[in-house]
Amino acid sequence: MALDYLFSNDLFRVPYPKVATVLITSHQSIDDIPASQWNALLEDGYPFLQHEVLSAMEKHDCVGEHTGWLPRHLTITDQGRLIGAMPIYEKHNSWGEFVFDHAWADAYYRAGIEYYPKLVNAIPFTPASGRRILVDRQQQETITPKIIDAAKTLLDEGGYSGLHCLFPSPEAYTTLNQQGAVSRNDCQFHWHHRGYENFDDFLGTLKPKKRKNIRQERRKVADAGLNIRRLNGHTANEQDWADFTRLYALIYNRKYGMPAFNHHYFMEVALAIPGQIHLVLVDDGSRALAGALMYSDHNTLYGRHWGCDSYVDCLHFEVCYYQGIEMCIENGWQRFDPGAQGEHKIARGFEATLMQSLHWMTDSPFNDAIAQFVSQEQKGVQRYINAVIQHSPYR
Repeated sequence: MALDYLFSNDLFRVPYPKVATVLITSHQSIDDIPASQWNALLEDGYPFLQHEVLSAMEKHDCVGEHTGWLPRHLTITDQGRLIGAMPIYEKHNSWGEFVFDHAWADAYYRAGIEYYPKLVNAIPFTPASGRRILVDRQQQETITPKIIDAAKTLLDEGGYSGLHCLFPSPEAYTTLNQQGAVSRNDCQFHWHHRGYENFDDFLGTLKPKKRKNIRQERRKVADAGLNIRRLNGHTANEQDWADFTRLYALIYNRKYGMPAFNHHYFMEVALAIPGQIHLVLVDDGSRALAGALMYSDHNTLYGRHWGCDSYVDCLHFEVCYYQGIEMCIENGWQRFDPGAQGEHKIARGFEATLMQSLHWMTDSPFNDAIAQFVSQEQKGVQRYINAVIQHSPYR
C-alpha cells in the first residue's frame, strides 16, 4: 500500500504530492460509493451504516438542505477498491444529533464567530452507538490514521468550526480518541440479556416491588383488549407502514417539530434489510392506534421510533420496552438500546450506560472554555451514573 495519496472532493482541492495508488475522496452522495464495497466493510450487521439505509435517507429527503444534514462522506480507495470510509455530514444546525451543543453555538454567535457549518461523523437522527469509521481489518492500523487526518484536512480547508464524532462504540471511541479531541460524556439506559429463558425469568431477577409493577403494567394493556402484532420487513405491508408513518408523524409534530423520516424511507429500508427491521403495531380491531419501530444487528436491538394517536395506560411501556425485551430473549440479542434519555426506564430493568462523543474544534477564543466545560460535565455524568446504580431494580 502506497504511503502517498491523493485527496479530492467537490468543495476544494488539495495539491497532489505525486501520483499514488491511494485516493481519499469526499462525496456529496453515498450513491457515489459502490454499495457492495461499502457493505463489505461492515462486520456486525449494524443497520444504521448499511449503504441502503444511508442512501434511503438521501433519496427520500431525510437528509439534505432542508434538514441541514449535507453528505460529505470520506472514502479511501486503493486502485479503485474501497478500503476505508467515514460517514460524515456538513451541518448547518444541531438538529437530530442528541449531543447538545446549542450553548456552544450561542456563545459563538454572541461573539460574532460562525459556529455553523460544522462537520459531524454520525448517523442522522440516531443516538445509537456503533462504528464511525469502516476499514479493512487487515489494514486498520494504517488506514484509520489516514482517514482521521483526511477528516481534519476537510475541517481546516472547508472553514468548519469543528468535527464532532457522535455515539462511537467503546472500541471506536478508543480508536478515534486522539490528541486534540475533547471528549463529552452522557448517559443512556440499556437492557442486558443475562441468559434468561423467558420474560418471567427476567422478572425473577428484579426486586419484588419492581416485578409487581411491571406485571401490573402489562396486565393493564392486556385488559384493554388490544391486538399487538410484531412485524418485520417481510411481513409488514404498505398499509402497516402507512399506519406507522401517520402515528410517528403525530408524535413528532406534537412534541419535537418536523419528523425527519417518511413513508417512502420506511418502505425502502424495510425492503433493503427486512430481517433487521422490526415493527410493533397495536390496533383495536378497526384501526392502528400505536406503534414502535426497532432495528437489530447480530447482538443488539435498537428502539428508534414510537407513535400513537390514543392514550392507553402503560401502552408505551409495553410496546417500546417489554415487547423489545421479549424479542431479545427470544432471539438471543444481548443488549437492548431503546434510545436516548428516560429515567423511567430504570424501574423497568434498564441500566445506566456511559455514552461518549469526540470533538475536534478549530482555533477559537472558546477552546479553553469548552475544555473546562467538558471536564466538569464528565464529572457530573459520572456522579449521576453512580447515583442511578444505587437505584438498581435488580435484587
